[in-house]
Amino acid sequence: MSQAHPRIRRKPMSQINVVPYIDVMLVLLVIFMITAPLLQQGVEVNLPKASAKAVSNEDGKDKIVISVTQNGKYFLDSDGKKALPMSASALTNRVAELLAEREDKRVYVRGDTSVDYGRVVAAMVALQTAGASSIGLITEPQKTPAENSKK
Repeated sequence: MSQAHPRIRRKPMSQINVVPYIDVMLVLLVIFMITAPLLQQGVEVNLPKASAKAVSNEDGKDKIVISVTQNGKYFLDSDGKKALPMSASALTNRVAELLAEREDKRVYVRGDTSVDYGRVVAAMVALQTAGASSIGLITEPQKTPAENSKK
């Protein structure tokens, strides 16, 4: 005859096991570290260097930025949407729509250093036609002699 062994009941664990939580957080951290550089918005443009004061965004709205790429294509960066290439007439129409919704009629142009100057001027004319009251040029900050000597 076999003897019946009494079953031993284990007490429930009173502490929360945080190891799986930490594992998930580390995986999410790695994912965000990998994807963050890929989220750079806008179009790749090699900007000219200039020493000028940075423009602040007082009203909190997204700035309207027109990019003129190395091959002379126009891109509209606004409202956090992905920039798509467009013609000068499409650019004029879309900027006019955006400016109609705003009090601030400022528009900024990012022109690549190697683009023909006439393409940047054509973009500025298209923006004036669309109703932009003020057009600014975006540049990279120029390094000071002290910054150049650190290399």
